[in-house]
Amino acid sequence: MMKKVLKVNPKDNVVVALMDLYAGEIVDLDGTPYNVLTDTKAKHKFAGEHFEAGDQIIMYGVVVGKANQTIQKGEVITTENVKHQSEPVFKKTGDLGWTPPNVDKWKDKTFNGYHRSDGQVGTKNVWLFFPLVFCENKNIEKLKDIFENELLPKKEVSYKNFLRSLIEEKNIAEIEDNSRNENLLDNIEVKFINHQGGCGGIRQDSELLAKLLAGYVNNPNVAGATVLSLGCQNLQVDIFQNALKEMSPNNDKEILIFEQQKIGTTDQMFQMVIKDSFEAIKRANKIERQPAPVSKISIGLECGGSDGFSGISANPALGIVSDIFAALGGKTILAEFPELCGVEQELMNRCVDEEKADKFLSLMKAFEKSVVDAGSGFDMNPSPGNIKDGLITDAMKSAGASKKGGTAPIVDVLDYGEYISKPGLNLLNTPGNDAECTTGLVGAGATVVLFTTGLGNPMGNPIAPVVKISSNTALIGRMSDIIDVNAGTVITGEKSIQEVGEEIVDYIIELASGNVETKADQLKQDVFIPWKRGVSL
Repeated sequence: MMKKVLKVNPKDNVVVALMDLYAGEIVDLDGTPYNVLTDTKAKHKFAGEHFEAGDQIIMYGVVVGKANQTIQKGEVITTENVKHQSEPVFKKTGDLGWTPPNVDKWKDKTFNGYHRSDGQVGTKNVWLFFPLVFCENKNIEKLKDIFENELLPKKEVSYKNFLRSLIEEKNIAEIEDNSRNENLLDNIEVKFINHQGGCGGIRQDSELLAKLLAGYVNNPNVAGATVLSLGCQNLQVDIFQNALKEMSPNNDKEILIFEQQKIGTTDQMFQMVIKDSFEAIKRANKIERQPAPVSKISIGLECGGSDGFSGISANPALGIVSDIFAALGGKTILAEFPELCGVEQELMNRCVDEEKADKFLSLMKAFEKSVVDAGSGFDMNPSPGNIKDGLITDAMKSAGASKKGGTAPIVDVLDYGEYISKPGLNLLNTPGNDAECTTGLVGAGATVVLFTTGLGNPMGNPIAPVVKISSNTALIGRMSDIIDVNAGTVITGEKSIQEVGEEIVDYIIELASGNVETKADQLKQDVFIPWKRGVSL
């Protein structure tokens, strides 16, 4: 039988409603009765004790807010009676210690991936087209139309064909059958990205974008790239090349660079780009999957469209995944710095040395200062959807979001644009913004991204599969076309967090081998949005 309420941590002084509760209802939690004074929707919390104004609200064992008025025991916690407050932060004060999980089940397992000369192994084999400056976006779009029309199989139901079926009053199946073509390249994906950067802003913006694009080329999911440059922009070709050389000194991938102002007419450039790129794509298509240890998979950890169950089911399940891969010698990346507010001390104590802890705190303070200087603050991070579904303060949201990182030591702390190099759990400075975070995780080397959601988000990535994990069963019933794994079974009591985490590990291995495809890839939800180091939560 499903429980009605729970406490996440024995230290907590709030109780989580696992289903809708009504005023006057008495609920039992481990032998302690609670009289619910106000209607409390599932995912929200009610006071586990009497609060006076100024009293701290504790959840996940840490401070997540403070009462700004009297709150009776059993009364629902809201944005009206509770405000954001987080734990104070000091220097690294010790080592939390870590006992690695038993990974015997996976230590000898392999996946079939794409081996690169630098030792990295990709889960995909992608030829990537991108511009160095927004002036070339239209040309990238034209190339996308040309290559996709001629090279890619039209297996999915096309909305263009759907409209055509309505116009011609034909059955859509007939239209689809007539529009199919053979896939000329069965071992390579051709992907296209554009952006709004490369010129017009400050020079540092272009330098940071160069690092991000270099990270995409260096990602083992990419076999090679076609790069368009106008010629006069801030992000000069040599800036991109130097960023790639610094990141990967021995990079030997095919990178074709075309500068329009040197070539001449658009027609001349297009003929060169199409001919040279097609020949390079055919060569990349000859690369085949080969066995590799699962430790070669690099995993990005993210949440978006979070709800009050995310930190109880899906996020801690990812924590299990992260710890398993860390124990296997793999790399995992926890990002979204505005959503680590309030748990800084714990994360600093988990850093392998003071230098890493100090870098993390410095990046956090600089990020928060930039937000405050703009007239806002981390307390403005929870979205209307977050609040509506039970995440009413940033510290509460952060305490649940940090569970994605499990309990392993933090081996490195990276700023945006830096690339992972050390096995274990890494921290990466990104906004909480879903698109900017996913874009940054993949640029840092993630070959698979695990994305938990309680409200639903269809977003994917051009070169890395993005796995959507639902925090609640209702979501997968409502938006089954975008969810890959259901962690809502933790809430219903059907499975444990450990069981769901282990299921995700098995899913990742199948995904990395190309045996399954994420819903985001099926829907072609490719999103690439760089962080322009302004204020973004």
